[in-house]
Amino acid sequence: MPATLSFTMDDFSRTVPCKTVLTVGRDKSSDIVLADLMVSRNHAMIRCIGNGDYYLIDGGSSNGSYVNQQRVTMPRLLKHGDRIVIGGIEFLFEQDKQEIVESDNVSMQETIVHDTPEIKKITILVADIRGFTSLSEQIPIRTLTQLMNNWFNRVSDIVMHQHGIVDKFIGDCVFARWEADDDELQTVFCALTAANAISKMTEELNRSYTDLTEELKIGVGINTGAASVGISVDNSALGDAVNVAFRLESATKVLGKDIVMSESAYRHLPEKFWKPLTQKIRVKGKRDPVRIFAVDFVDVPMLLKAIKRRK
Repeated sequence: MPATLSFTMDDFSRTVPCKTVLTVGRDKSSDIVLADLMVSRNHAMIRCIGNGDYYLIDGGSSNGSYVNQQRVTMPRLLKHGDRIVIGGIEFLFEQDKQEIVESDNVSMQETIVHDTPEIKKITILVADIRGFTSLSEQIPIRTLTQLMNNWFNRVSDIVMHQHGIVDKFIGDCVFARWEADDDELQTVFCALTAANAISKMTEELNRSYTDLTEELKIGVGINTGAASVGISVDNSALGDAVNVAFRLESATKVLGKDIVMSESAYRHLPEKFWKPLTQKIRVKGKRDPVRIFAVDFVDVPMLLKAIKRRK
């Protein structure tokens, strides 16, 4: 869905279309160059995620980026009419959501166009950062912003590299999905590969940010199931399969494991790996216990090799 940024600088008004990644900063290579000493060289970016959702991501700037007078520390989903302030410049974000406007004089004989939910089989990955609240209280806001937005950006690249879609960012969590109607095994392979890459990337950040008081860790839930796609305002996937994936991620904390997979996902792995280790857990919103397979990141490369041999 088309989106633009409008702003006035040096008495000259401009409207810039938002592309997949739009950068803002003092550096001359930025898409929008702001000659303002309050602006960092690589201050912020607007990144398109999923089906037309635009997020403002601060680059760990000295003076911060603001949306509707609130400082952005995590990727912020932008809505039509949001006002963004970077340095001394205010931007207006506008996006055409192609809303259908009813008119009193519409004839009852005319066709009424509406969104029809599309049910698709998808594989879902939910990755969440452990102990974020504690982390946010212990490190400076600039370091926190730079760290978290670095993590979110790199997770997005990893998911895209594995042919998935980042559905949305939710707080300190990423929700990604793969369409599984044609090849469920391939989507489970991609989700596991992405989880492994996210783990390695997180370890790299721990080594890079030496002022962290504790290691950054993640938990991952993976589920395969049917969901309604493209019916909400932000084109997110909705349904029981999505809810279960989030519950599986939460279960990693209780089970002390890095990844928890549902039966519909782990059944694609060679049986010898999961058969002795499956268990049932209760998850919120489900009447019956859910059968799961829990695994640590250190075991994922072995699972991926086994899936390759099956393909």
